[in-house]
Amino acid sequence: MKIKTYRLSLFVAISAVFLIGMSSCSNNSDKEITTEKPNIIYILADDLGYGDLSFLGQSKFKTPNIDKLAANGMVFTQHYSGSTVCAPSRSALMTGMHTGHTQVRGNRGLNGGQFPLKEGTQTLASVLKKAGYTTGAFGKWGLGYPGSAGAPLNQGFDVFFGFNSQTIAHNYYPRELWDNDKIVSLEGNQGTAQGQYAPNLIQERRLEFIEANKDTHFFMYVPTIIPHAELFAPDEYMEKFLTKTNPEPPYQYESNLGPETHFKGVDDPEHPRYKVGGYGSQVYPHAAFAAMVTLLDDHVGQIVSKLEELGILDNTVIVFTSDNGPHLEGGADPDFFNSNGPFQGYKRDLLEGGIHVPMVLSWPAKVKKGSQTDHISAFWDILPTFSALVGEELEAPIDGISFLPTLMGEGEQPAHSHLYWEFHEKGGKQAVRKGKWKGIKLNVFEGNETIQLYDLEQDPGETKDLASEFPEVVEEIKGLMQSSRTEDAEWPFEEKISENDKEN
Repeated sequence: MKIKTYRLSLFVAISAVFLIGMSSCSNNSDKEITTEKPNIIYILADDLGYGDLSFLGQSKFKTPNIDKLAANGMVFTQHYSGSTVCAPSRSALMTGMHTGHTQVRGNRGLNGGQFPLKEGTQTLASVLKKAGYTTGAFGKWGLGYPGSAGAPLNQGFDVFFGFNSQTIAHNYYPRELWDNDKIVSLEGNQGTAQGQYAPNLIQERRLEFIEANKDTHFFMYVPTIIPHAELFAPDEYMEKFLTKTNPEPPYQYESNLGPETHFKGVDDPEHPRYKVGGYGSQVYPHAAFAAMVTLLDDHVGQIVSKLEELGILDNTVIVFTSDNGPHLEGGADPDFFNSNGPFQGYKRDLLEGGIHVPMVLSWPAKVKKGSQTDHISAFWDILPTFSALVGEELEAPIDGISFLPTLMGEGEQPAHSHLYWEFHEKGGKQAVRKGKWKGIKLNVFEGNETIQLYDLEQDPGETKDLASEFPEVVEEIKGLMQSSRTEDAEWPFEEKISENDKEN
């Protein structure tokens, strides 16, 4: 694993927990800060690393539209995703609860889709819909298979277009997409790089949604699949990067399924594409990745331009962030791009590289241009922040706290006593951030009790384990790992620990 050293001063230059157990949102008093409800657009990139934006140090390609959002709004330098993989990260976002409490704690599949949220769940969409917003989701859902209680139309969304299943969302040229509760077959698409490029089709629907709702309050959730593996971009984007980032020979894909799984998607010797296991990728993955993030940046620019054209940009909140750290599948090469920036770790790690994500928030009418905050926040804070923003009381307890005082520069900002994560793959993992301290426990299912301890103020790259020097901090974090979660029969954690204890 790559180890990086990083100086705090450089971090600041580039970047230009709540009580133990569950608590209800108590910050709706800040709802009086604004009287006019804004439109809200939440853009969620898929597996985009902290270092994959040019304003945060990316040098191999540029992201001018996202950079402009950052320059015109507030940059959150200490923001965390809900998890280190897709579904639980989205569950934390939608429910306002971290992975010790939220309903979906892993990427487990069920009935051809993902494990579903329950009927009647308080979600970000349901709260905003109750507040009078028209709600739409366009992209990857992953919180309930079609027809389940967790399907987007059953969780507060009026409109949905995109990938209901995360498995289907592995394909940029899928055979089908979901339009509300109906399947739309994509003519000419055979699961390879032919026919219609799904992210562009979905983007068209986003722009139509904005146009259709320009005269009302709307919430648009934009969970794009870019730049999740597989690595596919349209040829016009590939051509921008083939000579710039790929002087090396074409990448030779290998698959544990054997060479028979390799096949061309199109008959084009200059732009060959291959299918490798569950993922397909262009033969030049560096160019493909740069092209994909460039396309994502263009999509952000198109959304902003549409808002400007309609005269509603000033009173629209736009958030841009990522669901977890950079991935390693499909030929992706995060080390080449320095995708995790100052951090170490990738997707599926609870090191900073797996969960410390970029976040910018633009709201021209209210949020100070060019501002920055080191307030420690996480996905589960979005629900209470937006509920406070629109003046809607929450009915169920959550783990998040509103950061609206930070946005507005008014009032006292409550702080988390700590943040908590658990991960149900790769032997089981737990992590706690408490102030400057970060504790990580690996191999939980094997009964491991060793906790790694890092001082993030002095060592954001998590290169020096200080557990032996601060045993009292380790004990405190150990207690928080035990008290910050509720056992769930669908996502057993304590049960697996107990079974391993018996075996050993």
